[in-house]
Amino acid sequence: MALLRPDRFFSGITSIDIKADLLDCGLTCALLDMDNTIVSRETHDVPQDVREWLEEAKRAGVSLCLLSNNWHTTPFEWSKKLDIPVVAKACKPLPHGYIAARDIIGGRSRNTVAIGDQLGTDVLGAHMLGMAAYLVEPLAETDLRHTLALRHVERLILGEMKPESGLASR
Repeated sequence: MALLRPDRFFSGITSIDIKADLLDCGLTCALLDMDNTIVSRETHDVPQDVREWLEEAKRAGVSLCLLSNNWHTTPFEWSKKLDIPVVAKACKPLPHGYIAARDIIGGRSRNTVAIGDQLGTDVLGAHMLGMAAYLVEPLAETDLRHTLALRHVERLILGEMKPESGLASR
């Protein structure tokens, strides 16, 4: 079960303090899940506070890469809009997508964190490669049918673990 336990659990990506939760922990590279982590499945857009967090992370020297299982053109469109490299069709939790994304931004397992909203893809894949994994609550309750079913299993695994809701450094 340790492979499925996130290192940290946050109420959203903007609750991750870039200095305290990333840089001060030696995490200078971040692999970002796209759907319902930075792009809402409800609005199909990146909320403004998330856009600001991404820009702040870049200014602080955090190297970012989108890592998505999405097979459509959407990841490439967001990559261009956000000016963040992308590895799509990643087949998470399999290692090849994580390795490709980590390599694109010059990371190593010890200084890279995967940030996403699912235990069985984002957290498991990162932990299989010795990377830190931060779980965030999804941006919206709208999701794919199979993902919604897995949310029940995730709640059982998380047990009493509650999300941190600190304010991102601004």
